[in-house]
Amino acid sequence: MNEGQKGKTQNKTETIRICAIATSSIRHNPTGTGNTQTQPTILSLLSHPPLYLFSTVYLGSPKSKSQSKSPFGGDAAAPSSAAPSFRGSIGGFERRMKTDKWALAKSMGRITRIGGFAISRKENQQQPLITCTTFNILAPIYKRINHEDPSCRESDYRTYWLARNHSILDWLLSEKSSIICLQEFWVGNEELVNLYENRLGDAGYVSFKLGRTNNRGDGLLIAVQKELFNILNYKELHFNDCGDRVAQLLHVELALPCSQWKNSDVRQEILIVNTHLLFPHDSTLSLVRLNQVYKILQYVESYQRDFHLKPMPIMLCGDWNGSKRGHVYKFLRSQGFVSSYDTAHHYTDADADKWVSHRNHRGNICAVDFIWLLNPDKYRKLLKASWTEAVFGMFKYLLRRASLTENDAFALLKGENEDCITFSAFREALRELNLIGHCHGLSEEEIKELWVQADVDGNGVLDYKQFLQNIWSSTNLDEKDEEQVNNTNDAQEQSIGFSVKNAVLSPPEVEKGRWPEDYSLSDHARLTVEFSPIKMLCSQLIC
Repeated sequence: MNEGQKGKTQNKTETIRICAIATSSIRHNPTGTGNTQTQPTILSLLSHPPLYLFSTVYLGSPKSKSQSKSPFGGDAAAPSSAAPSFRGSIGGFERRMKTDKWALAKSMGRITRIGGFAISRKENQQQPLITCTTFNILAPIYKRINHEDPSCRESDYRTYWLARNHSILDWLLSEKSSIICLQEFWVGNEELVNLYENRLGDAGYVSFKLGRTNNRGDGLLIAVQKELFNILNYKELHFNDCGDRVAQLLHVELALPCSQWKNSDVRQEILIVNTHLLFPHDSTLSLVRLNQVYKILQYVESYQRDFHLKPMPIMLCGDWNGSKRGHVYKFLRSQGFVSSYDTAHHYTDADADKWVSHRNHRGNICAVDFIWLLNPDKYRKLLKASWTEAVFGMFKYLLRRASLTENDAFALLKGENEDCITFSAFREALRELNLIGHCHGLSEEEIKELWVQADVDGNGVLDYKQFLQNIWSSTNLDEKDEEQVNNTNDAQEQSIGFSVKNAVLSPPEVEKGRWPEDYSLSDHARLTVEFSPIKMLCSQLIC
């Protein structure tokens, strides 16, 4: 090549593709009579990225100052080994490919890995499976790429964020989940938005995006496979609070009804919600986060009521920025929702440290990404009653954190009164606990609502017994009550529901409660859950 040719080449944008094609296969012998050659399903590869994935890196002459200057020195088109963000998302991915256990050949049948063995998808054709993925993809405007300069963000360097998001899309499209919910989607960058919309659209998805209020730059994206679902409605919810958070609601029906239900009146509709709750920077924001979930559930209830919808399965997907020990988790559990991942792995509410899904900017690891499921046969309390219990639970937590017993708490609440709690004393106690008196606190209407729920007899005061019963003590549904509700099947309609078949977090280390240092695709793990549609009776009871 002469010097002129070299110059022309350097002035053109070059595309480098890192590609490894799997040639090995997995042998599965369910009968023990011979070897049947198959390969893992997309879902089974969640914890082991498929070998045929492409990672695309765009290199070449920068078009702007932000593209030409590298945060690590030199030209951004040729990052040095000192560029951990770029090396982590591309080089680290390439290293992981070399150690993959699975190989993927698209032309062969699919296998799902459940537990320690694989089950052929072809053996269960009459039970179609629906998969749902939730993933906080870490918006480039938030991704720090130089620890010595916190203001240096990936969004300033096109080469880096474009390569990482191509890798994310490669994985999403290889997985091909039925439903995809993304958080921290960079809605403020037209090129990235077009990248996702075009690649998802070409792969057969219909997608909806929603930016946070006040031009925060990031937002949400939800996508579903067009061949699997008919879109009935799409709604957007703006919380209009200090966090400028939002939520998406998508109402769909199965486009390909289950064969055994084709001639029945079973409704096959689903409500899907995608959201990203506020990060709890301090304790006062816990109440804001609780109210964000409250608004979501209120909106879902009003949507079902306004459109005269019967009970149907509800999936709540996203980054909830709170663990299984938090008030949001307990609030959703009180409403009958179950964590799909915990259900798949038979974890209880007390198993709070079995897995993680996020390493935050403080370096802490925690489990914050959930796909919540509420089936139509599930018992549900009145939403307002659950919210009241959640706020009183927060109230009790603050008192216990201050090493106060129930007697101490009653003394705090009654103030200068001798043996009872009045509304004014109750209000003052909330102020002392920092639950009111600031922009994130309870509103006057909410304070009155709490008091109404506590002062059941309406006489304006609470004695010690009423305090214990209505504020301090939990009122969770016990097994006996749940059994009675579930056995009340008179005049109930049939609807589609879901059983959780499998759930996988990736990278695999997070399923053991560890965060891998070489993972830099995001600061969140990817969660995918596999659901099997089942027919069930709708519960018409809301107690």
